[in-house]
Amino acid sequence: MKAHGSMGEGGGDDSGADADTPTFGRVWIGVAGMLVVIAVAAIAIWATGDESDDGATDATTTSALEGTSTIDAPTTSPPSTSTPPTTAPPTEGSNTAVWPWAVSPQRFDDPVAAARSYALDFVGFTNPVIGEFMQGDSRSGEIEVRPRPDGPVTTVFVRQVSDDDSWWVLGSATANIEVTEPSALSAIDSPVTLKGRANAFEGTVNVDVRVDGSMEPLAEGFVTGQMGEMGPFKSALEFPSPKGGRGAVLFRTLSAEDGSVWEAAVVRVGFVGAD
Repeated sequence: MKAHGSMGEGGGDDSGADADTPTFGRVWIGVAGMLVVIAVAAIAIWATGDESDDGATDATTTSALEGTSTIDAPTTSPPSTSTPPTTAPPTEGSNTAVWPWAVSPQRFDDPVAAARSYALDFVGFTNPVIGEFMQGDSRSGEIEVRPRPDGPVTTVFVRQVSDDDSWWVLGSATANIEVTEPSALSAIDSPVTLKGRANAFEGTVNVDVRVDGSMEPLAEGFVTGQMGEMGPFKSALEFPSPKGGRGAVLFRTLSAEDGSVWEAAVVRVGFVGAD
């Protein structure tokens, strides 16, 4: 019985302690709840800061990309239309003409007279037969030149290229000499590539490189096509470059009888400028 009583006292003390426990636990639950709220708020602030930082990073990246786009933009702009000094002469004006030289006072009011002077004085025909003027557009045309009445035709191209309406020769062509290099109005340097097709006596076509203002060639050479039919030729000719200015490359065949000029293809060129 005593033992049971002791247990009862002890049990009474335990009951008192249990009665106080809920109050103490509620205090700690409240404190824990406040800590949770503070933690959540801190996490929210931290998250907000990250979003702000991310936004700043994105803005910086976007700005950098936009800056790169702005720098790159000029590369897509149309190229400059200015003419560099080493390109071919312009397509209009006396610079496009082989004859007469722009530096000389010689001018022609008549296209046939211009073609005759070109054939005799520039190309070197001995006694050419000059044909009639064949009108092209209102300011240009062609004139046929032969070494003799039954000889091959060299077609001379004439045009009014200046304000005074005088006539100039742009060059000439013949069916037996087809020149693909150099092309008309191209800029050449030494050595110049000579390429095309030709039908000539022994296949030989004589070549001169001239600069405006002088009949003396900068260089002389030849290319070899075929005889009796058109055959390809390709060669190179070195010359002392005048380093700028304009001139012409003459392709001429000679008579098998007396060595006189038989026909001529003449190409207007410019020379690569000084360094």
